[in-house]
Amino acid sequence: MHRRCFRRWLLNVLEKKQILPITIETGKHFMEGLRQCGFSCIKPQGAFYLFVKSPIEDEKAFCEAAKGYNILLVPGSSFGCPGYVRIAYCVAYETIIGALPRFQELAKQYFQR
Repeated sequence: MHRRCFRRWLLNVLEKKQILPITIETGKHFMEGLRQCGFSCIKPQGAFYLFVKSPIEDEKAFCEAAKGYNILLVPGSSFGCPGYVRIAYCVAYETIIGALPRFQELAKQYFQR
């Protein structure tokens, strides 16, 4: 997208306050859902992703295990945050809510409840 078009689009979005509040609320609900599963999260500072503490030392192995639940995680070491995984939540709210049961199943592998 051309820079001027992007600026116009962004100003329009911010004026109407359509996307940003929804995304902030989505992030809050997602983070709370992950915490209820037992995961430790770093609160986002305006981004559309979360850094979640890997329950095992090897975050790459944790990312591989998550694939078995159709969850795509990115190793935090790719972003200078070893021991964490990155999860994007720039998707529909329904997608996030629908994914939480998969995170619960994944958490059962690592946390005793």
